This record gives sequence, C-alpha cells and structure tokens, in this order.
Amino acid sequence: MYANIPAEKFQFAKRTLSHDSKLSTKPVGYFQDAFRRFCKNKGAVVGGIVIALLILFAIIAPFCTPYSPSYTDKLYATTSPKLPLAEKLGWDFWDGCKVKEVGYRAFLQDYALGLETGKDVIKRGEYTVSEDGTLYTYRYNTYYGVGFGKYRIISNEEYLDIQRYQDETGRQVLYPTVAPWARPEATQDKDNANFYYKTEKDKGGKTVPVYDENGDLQINYWEMAAGSTSGLAADYTSKMRIEGEDGFMKGDKQYFYVYGQKVVGGVEVRADYYEYYTYKHTQLLKDGIEEPNFIFGTTSEGKDIFACLSNGARFSFIFATVVAVSNFIVGVIWGSISGYFGGKIDLFMERFSEILGSVPSMIVITLLKYHMGSSTHVLILFISFFLTGWIGMAGTTRMQFYRFKNQEYVLAARTLGARDRRIMFKHIFPNGLGTIVTRFALVIPSMIYSETNLSYLGIINLEHGNITSVGTMIAAGQRDIMFAPYVAAFPCLFLVLLMLSFNLFGNGLRDAFNPSLRGSEE
Repeated sequence: MYANIPAEKFQFAKRTLSHDSKLSTKPVGYFQDAFRRFCKNKGAVVGGIVIALLILFAIIAPFCTPYSPSYTDKLYATTSPKLPLAEKLGWDFWDGCKVKEVGYRAFLQDYALGLETGKDVIKRGEYTVSEDGTLYTYRYNTYYGVGFGKYRIISNEEYLDIQRYQDETGRQVLYPTVAPWARPEATQDKDNANFYYKTEKDKGGKTVPVYDENGDLQINYWEMAAGSTSGLAADYTSKMRIEGEDGFMKGDKQYFYVYGQKVVGGVEVRADYYEYYTYKHTQLLKDGIEEPNFIFGTTSEGKDIFACLSNGARFSFIFATVVAVSNFIVGVIWGSISGYFGGKIDLFMERFSEILGSVPSMIVITLLKYHMGSSTHVLILFISFFLTGWIGMAGTTRMQFYRFKNQEYVLAARTLGARDRRIMFKHIFPNGLGTIVTRFALVIPSMIYSETNLSYLGIINLEHGNITSVGTMIAAGQRDIMFAPYVAAFPCLFLVLLMLSFNLFGNGLRDAFNPSLRGSEE
C-alpha cells in the first residue's frame, strides 16, 4: 500500500540525524580521578602543604646552620631566639633579648657592663623603675649580657694572636684586668671578671660598688708604670689600648693598664666573651661560625635549638619512613597470602599475628634493652617497632583481599589460567591499594609520635653524636619552661603541626581513594 503513497508525504520525524558522536573528553584513570577528589578537600591540601614544608625543613635546615646537635656552650645557655632580620628592623621580639625584672645590684652590673664594652646590654638603654624604687625592668640582651664571665687563662701564643686580631679587625677582645688583691672580697665574686670597678662587701656578704664623691663608679683597672720590670704583667703590644697608645700620666710618671697577668699555664685575661667567641670560631676553629646567633635560642646545656630540631626532624622522618616501608612490605606479603588463600593457612597466620600483637611494646623494648645493652638505641627502637608494626598493615591487606578475591574479574582471570601470584598482585592488590596507601601514610606520624613519647620519657636515649630526638628536646624544655619557654615551644610546635597535618592528609587520601568511606573513621 505504501507504494501508492506519494513521495512528498514521507517526512523525517526528527530533522536532526542521530548518530554516534566521538567522545570529546579524555578518559580519566583511577589515580587521576583520586587526585582530583583529593584536591577538592581543602583541609587535606593544606595538610599536604604543611607536611611538604616540614619535610623541606628537615632536609634543608641542617645545611643552613653552622651548628650541630653535638655543639654546646655553657656560657650561652638559654639564650633567647635571635633573627637578624628582626634586629635590623628594630622589632622587639626575636631580637635575642628578654624582659628582666631585677633589683638594683643586678641592674647595676648590666648597666656597668654596657658602659665598659659599649654594647647594648640594656636594649636602647631604656628601663623603668617601680614606684618604690626597688625593681628595675628592661629588655636584657642575652648575647651581650654574658659579658666577661670568669677570668680566662689562655696560652701566650693565643694572647699575642688576639692582639693581632684586634689590630686587624678593630674589635676589642681583651680589656684591662683587675689586680688580684683589688678584686671583690666576696668568695662568690672573687673570679667574676665583670667587676671592673671598685667594690666592697656589705654586712650581708654581698658585693656592692664603691662610688666617688659624684656618685659615679670608680674604675679599678690594674695600673703599672711604664718601663716596670715586674714579672706579673704580660706584654701588651696591641694598638687597641683603652687608655690610648701613650697611656696616661700620674704626676710625672707614665702609666699603662695591665691586660694580662702571667700565671702558671699561660696568661690570665679579661676577655669580652662575645668578641672572644667570634675570634675563637673565625681564627682558631674556622668552623663557619662568625658570631653567636641562635635563631630558635639555646637549651640549658647551650645547644642550638634550630640545629637540634632540624636534625631531630630529619632523623624522625627517615626513621619513620624506613620502619613504615619495612612494615609495608612484610605486612602486604603476609596479609595478601592470608587473605587470598584463606582456610587453615589464614587461621594459622591470624593466630600467630594475634599472639605476637598481644605482647606489649614496652615489654619488647625492655627485653631488647636488657639483651642488647651494647647496641645503639636506634637499632633497639627499630627492632621493637618492626616486630609488631607490620600486623596492622597485614590486617588491612587481608581485609582487602577478602573483599576482592571473589569478584568477577578475579574469577575470569583464574578461568583463563592466571597464576595465583599474578591474580594477587596484578588484579586484587591494585584495587585495594587506596586503603593500603592511606594506612601507610598514617603509619609515619604514628611512628614519629611513638618515638617521641619513648625519648621524652627517657625510655629510649637517642642522644648520640649528631643524632637527637624531638622528644628529648621537649623533655629538656620542660625543665626550663618557666624562664625559657621557647626551649619546649619550638619542638612542641613541630610535633603539633606534624600530627594535625598528617591527620588531615590521611583523611583526604581515604576520601580520595574510597569515596564510599567519606566522613567515616577507620
């Protein structure tokens, strides 16, 4: 019948011809899709950036400081943090100073030290006095405030070399000394080289200054007439004399100050420790240290916190990564065999893991310390973490293998003659990789936290040469937290940032690789 219908009656119901069109987008792989989901999690991205910065700090920072964890200087103990940029900009923080509230005697020592050396011991010379006149408050420079310390005995060669250094650089290291019979009478101050002015002992046995008629301090330098043949004074040939190259006149005699006293073992001198420190490291040790400058301050033992923290962070990252990789390899192999084969093999392997995991780690560490007393604590810590650390990774891997081993693609591969090893690591393992990787990422901060706890409690001592631990630094800072809180603040800040950022990062990985687990806790 349709043959009788005119051709003009036939019309397409749809003017636009339908046909298959070529896909304009590129296929998205599993890891690429996971990365996109991860980038949408802002918290995880921030955590990843912080982790990257902490790792860069651990890698680069040890090479940015001339100090090492083994460095100590008792005179520069609990020195305040000092950042050269802050000092140049005139900021009243991070400038190596601290607020000091003391009585008049202590204030006078700092004030007199600044007068003699010309250094800003009291920052900008500014201080306030309480209404009753008993308490002085000012910003005290912890670098210049060390002053002269005790009288120092150096060799005659070093004595002459310091004079050469002074003339070449124009930096005053040696100052006139005080005669032994004119030094403070109080036993505790007898060897204190900061007293260059006349003093006496009060009724309480404390050293107090003796003022002149104008109320000023009286200089108490040891004087000797020119041409004297006394064998006590050491020759001083430097042009940098406090009294000038021509000395000073008393009556018709010319006098000079004595800068060194000959004693058994060398020459006893008064050396400004800040300048002597610079001379010692630039001229004698030549270890790259130009002037004392501790970015994060120092501990009560005189250790540089920046060097200790950066090296401790590097050790923690390396140690935790090595332990995590070892546990990952063993745990994945153990869990894959247990989960894939199941049955009696799984039963035996699970019971073995449960028995091993039920042993408290503290007992393991104690036994290892008892039987491996001669070994380093780093090795003991590694063995104790490795003995049971892989069990969690094995359990996660076993769970993933049980989840995927009966899927259709696995049955198809087995039907086509694929071997067990190929099925395990070519088909099942990649599909469970998301959860396994998330577990691996969270193992690293867990290892660092455990190592920090053990070293903080003193169970494990990692202080050896240039190796140190964040936990040891926190324990050391706890003792000084009242008067030097920064000793514990910087390592605590590192640990807090590390744990928070890894937690955010791990949650982001979990959500990226397993969208169905978004918002859940494993």
